[in-house]
Amino acid sequence: MDYHTLQQRLTGRYTEREAQAVARLVLENVCGLSFADVCAGKDRQLLPHQQARLQEIASRLCGGEPVQYVLGEEWFAGRRFEVNPSVLIPRPETEALCEWIGEEGERNGAPCAILDIGTGSGCIAITLSKALSHATVEGWDISDAALHTAARNAESLQADVTWHCRDILTWQPQGEKWDIIVSNPPYIPQHEREEMEENVVDFEPASALFVPDEEPLLFYRAIGRYALLTLKDNGQLFVETHSRQAQAVAALFSELGFAHTDLRNDIFGLPRMVRATSRHSE
Repeated sequence: MDYHTLQQRLTGRYTEREAQAVARLVLENVCGLSFADVCAGKDRQLLPHQQARLQEIASRLCGGEPVQYVLGEEWFAGRRFEVNPSVLIPRPETEALCEWIGEEGERNGAPCAILDIGTGSGCIAITLSKALSHATVEGWDISDAALHTAARNAESLQADVTWHCRDILTWQPQGEKWDIIVSNPPYIPQHEREEMEENVVDFEPASALFVPDEEPLLFYRAIGRYALLTLKDNGQLFVETHSRQAQAVAALFSELGFAHTDLRNDIFGLPRMVRATSRHSE
């Protein structure tokens, strides 16, 4: 199987341009071939075990499995993260949330304690740990499998993050205090499932995606209440949200008692990030 054969097999699942991009990614990952190598015809000189691996990957991709799970990796903020079906695939939109927090952390410059709620692959916690040398970072998740993945990512990327299995819906503060809390929690109402791509619905963990239609802000309410009890003076809560819910999330945080809230757009110009401050800066 060469590049063109792989691309043709994938065209039934992807658009032509997507099939080209995925085929190039697979050949680079599996065979170490750049597009220049493909143009030079090196994709027609593959070893039998490489051919077998490409056949297996093509079958999985044609079955709808995300290429990130098939290859076991995704890049986030310039770093390679292990991903598998126990964790959400990191998205570029979330990088903007990390950049926002990084701006605030660098501006402050003082040591700070950061908590990432619903850490998944650990992409947010690890990125912040690497970006802010003066920060101590914890990541929480309800999934042991996700936490094992996050821990492996932290080890491979040499990030100092502490991991705990905790459920924010039931956790009661034990005296911990934070300068920054961040979360990209489940926020997609169940009724939107039918609008979503099959490779997301069928393969990514539903518990990290969906919330009940009757309580779409379930996690934001729990996170907001916990943050008010545990943030230090002028502490900040950052969350990623559904673009249709950003205003409602900001209003909820104001109702809960945060002194100030503001929104920021993602890379596509949609309101997807909310910051809430525990108390007005002096």
